[in-house]
Amino acid sequence: MNHSLELLLQLTIILPLLATLAILATGKHPNLREAVTISISLVVMYCVINLYQGLSAGASIEVFWWQLLPGLAVEFVVEPLGMLFALIASFLWFITTLYAIGYMRGHHEENQTRFYLCFALAISAVMGLAFSANLFTLFIFYEVLTLSTYPLVTHAGTEKAKQGGRVYLGILLGTSIAFFLLAIVLTWFVAGTLDFKPGGVFHTDVDTSLLGAILVLFVFGIGKAAIMPFHRWLPAAMVAPTPVSALLHAVAVVKAGVFTILKICVFIFGIELLPTLPTTEFLLYLAAASVLLASIVAMRQDNLKARLAYSTVSQLGYITIGALLANSSGVIGSSMHIATHAFGKITLFFCAGAILVATHKSKVSEMRGLGFTMPVTMAAFFIASLSIIGVPPAGGTWSKWFLLMGTMETEHWVIMMVLMVSSLLNIAYLLPIPYHAFFPGKGHPAAKEAINEAPFMSLIALSITTLGCLILFLYPQPLYELAKTILTVPGVSHGQ
Repeated sequence: MNHSLELLLQLTIILPLLATLAILATGKHPNLREAVTISISLVVMYCVINLYQGLSAGASIEVFWWQLLPGLAVEFVVEPLGMLFALIASFLWFITTLYAIGYMRGHHEENQTRFYLCFALAISAVMGLAFSANLFTLFIFYEVLTLSTYPLVTHAGTEKAKQGGRVYLGILLGTSIAFFLLAIVLTWFVAGTLDFKPGGVFHTDVDTSLLGAILVLFVFGIGKAAIMPFHRWLPAAMVAPTPVSALLHAVAVVKAGVFTILKICVFIFGIELLPTLPTTEFLLYLAAASVLLASIVAMRQDNLKARLAYSTVSQLGYITIGALLANSSGVIGSSMHIATHAFGKITLFFCAGAILVATHKSKVSEMRGLGFTMPVTMAAFFIASLSIIGVPPAGGTWSKWFLLMGTMETEHWVIMMVLMVSSLLNIAYLLPIPYHAFFPGKGHPAAKEAINEAPFMSLIALSITTLGCLILFLYPQPLYELAKTILTVPGVSHGQ
C-alpha cells in the first residue's frame, strides 16, 4: 500500500514535468495539445485524491530523492497542510485549463504552447513545494515557481508586460535571496536541522531576540505572501492574461507564499514559541496594516484586475495574521482561508477575463448593465464576492469566523477590529460591481441588448468554481477536519 502511495507522491511532481514535453511535441496541433494538458491535470488530481485517502487512513507517506550534504536532502512527506494546498492546486489546475482554452482562443492569444508549458512547470513546482519535508526542498521549488511563472507574466511581450515582469522577478528573487535564504541559513546554524518538525525545531535555550530576527527575515523573505512593503510585484503582474492572473492569485504563487509562512510558523517555530518572540506583535500589526491599506487602495482602482490584485494583497494578510496568532483557531482559520479565498478569487478573475473577452471592457466604471448581457458571469461575480467578504452562503464565512475566534482567544482586539473593518471595505469595493450590473438605473440601454456571454469552456469553469464557493459553505466539514489535523500531527501542542 505504502509503495504505491509513494509512487503517487512522486508522480504528482513528475507528471506535470512530463506534460511540458508532451505539450511541446503537440504544439502544432492545438486540440491535441489541450487534450494532453487536460488529461495530465486529471491524472495529477487523481494521484492527489488517492494520497488524501491514504493520509486519512493513517498511512505515512515519505519519499527521499537525493542528498546534497549531510542533513541537506531533497525529500517529500505528505502531511495535512501540504495535502490541503495540493488538493486545491490540482483541482484548480484542471479548472483553470478549461477556462484558459476558452479564453486563449476567444482572445486569439499568441504563444499558447509556451503558455501551457509554463503552466505545467508551475504546477510541478507547486506540488514539490506542497509536499516538501524540509526548508531546503521547499526553497528549491519556491524559486522554480518564481522562474516558471515569469514567462507567463510577460506573455504579451509588450513593453508594459516586460516592465511588469521585471518588477515581478526583481521583488520575488530579491526578497528570497536577501532575506529568505539568510533565514534558512540561520535556522540551520541555530537549530542544526531544516526538517519540518511538529512543535518546531528550536531548543528552549536559544535567545528569543535572535529567533525574533529570524522570524522577521522569513516573513519579509517570503515575498510571495505579498506583505507590504513587498507587495508591488502582485499588481505589476496584472499585465498577464487573465488565466495567469487566476493561477497566480488562487492556485500557485500567492498561495505558495502564505502556505510557506503558515508551515514555518507551525513546523519551524511551533505555536508554543511564536507568542514569546519579541517581533511577533510587530509582524502581526504589519500584516494588519497590509490588510487595511490594500483594501483602501483597492477601492480607488477603476481597472477591475488591479482592484482584485489589491484585494488579494489584503486577503493574504488575513492568512499571515492567523499564522502569527499562534493558536489553534488562527491556524485553522488560515488553512481554511487558503481554500475559501482560492475559490472566491479565482472565480472573480475568471469573471474579469470573461468580461474582457465578451465585451473588451476592463474598467469597473464601464460595467453598468452587464448583468443583462452576461447574467451567468455577473451572478458568479456576486457569489464569489460574498465569499471574499465572508458572509453566507459562501465559504469565506467559516475561515473568517475562525480567524476572528483566534483574535478573541489571544485578546488582540485591534486586530479583530481590523478584520471586521476590512470586511466592510470588501463590501465597498466588490458589491457595487454586480449591483450596478443588474441595476444600472432607469433608461439604461443595456436592458435592450442581447445576451453575449463568454466562451462556453470559460463559463463552465467559472460555474464550477462558483459552485465550489457555495459547497465550502454548506459542507465545510472535510476542509475543517483537514485544517484541524494540522495541529494534531504527533508532537504539535495546542497552544492558546
